[in-house]
Amino acid sequence: MKQYVFTILLTAAITFVLSWAVWRLSLRYKLYPGIRERDVHKTPTPRLGGVAMFLGVVAAFAVSSQHPFFAIIWTQPQQIYALLGATALIVVIGVLDDLWDLDWMIKLGAQFLAAGLIAWFGQLQIYALPIGGMTIFSSWVSFTLTVFSIVIVMNAVNFIDGLDGLVAGVCLIANVVFFAYSYMVVRDTGASTFFNLASFIAAVLIGACIGFLPLNWSPARLFMGDAGALMLGLLMACSAIAITGSFDPAIVGDNDEFGRSQLLGAFIPILLPVVVVLLPLLDFGLAVIRRMSKGKSPFSPDRKHLHHRMLDMGHSDRDAVLIFYAWTALVSLSVLLMYIGTTLQWPGDYLFGVAYGIVGIAACLVVTFLPSHKRAVHAAPAPDPAPAQEDAR
Repeated sequence: MKQYVFTILLTAAITFVLSWAVWRLSLRYKLYPGIRERDVHKTPTPRLGGVAMFLGVVAAFAVSSQHPFFAIIWTQPQQIYALLGATALIVVIGVLDDLWDLDWMIKLGAQFLAAGLIAWFGQLQIYALPIGGMTIFSSWVSFTLTVFSIVIVMNAVNFIDGLDGLVAGVCLIANVVFFAYSYMVVRDTGASTFFNLASFIAAVLIGACIGFLPLNWSPARLFMGDAGALMLGLLMACSAIAITGSFDPAIVGDNDEFGRSQLLGAFIPILLPVVVVLLPLLDFGLAVIRRMSKGKSPFSPDRKHLHHRMLDMGHSDRDAVLIFYAWTALVSLSVLLMYIGTTLQWPGDYLFGVAYGIVGIAACLVVTFLPSHKRAVHAAPAPDPAPAQEDAR
């Protein structure tokens, strides 16, 4: 565990220093676009924070290659090189889009190329699903499922990037929970070492988000842009895929060996990697349905994402972000508690996690649908109002 803590602190420190440097250079050379119609911020802000996050991730992998405790993740170096190569491609495309707004077809093509690079050359694929020990026998089915999973998660994370600190905070919470899960699931399946690629990627992303958040917290001085959001989505998807190779699905599917819950015991191992990105996936799905129902491209921008709707309900930017944090922590921790309960044989198995989820949902619904009193007071009309300027969002 000390090595993971070291990785988190190292990545956070490098990312913070590089984020500050990118911010200063962007201001000096005016490396930022103008305000778009769908944007919430009012002043031009640099969007190249993803470059700093990427370099922090690369530095963490470079250090791990020289660290004996992480030798196990380098036993298949082609996986790491394919992963970093695909991430570099996505970051380059993201930077170009952040500066010049690329056509969505170019971005989508690059995403499929990056996902294909990971699945084909890196051989990081979904070979087995821990649902009753099910194994995917067709290589093409495995390849296709892997590629589409990576692309969907990439876009889902990118779609919620609309408020200061939103993506970095949501991904931080999600990766903390996923790190705990991946560490425990490898331990519980009797592996000889707790060091694995899934946990390492999660630790690196935790550090990258921690290092970036100080400059991205409201009011943000630096955005991660498409480069950062797509990179986070890609690496989170790969972390979830990597965990499927860390245990025998037949063991996970056996409730006698891997938890006594006949209802959830076999599904929790794939449920938790999904729920940690549940909000981004929900926003992505709603956006695709909304746009395609109007005959538009699923990637055409609009101002109807979940965070935009929260603002329209009367929440402040910061309140909306904190509510997103609360929902992310709620759904991910609920499933993690179910997993812990079934494996440690708590009374009622997963019922403690269910109870936590029910109470949390009630609390989150209250704060979601009842905007803060402070916001309501600010929204009240003042006497003799001055002429209002047109909203630039």
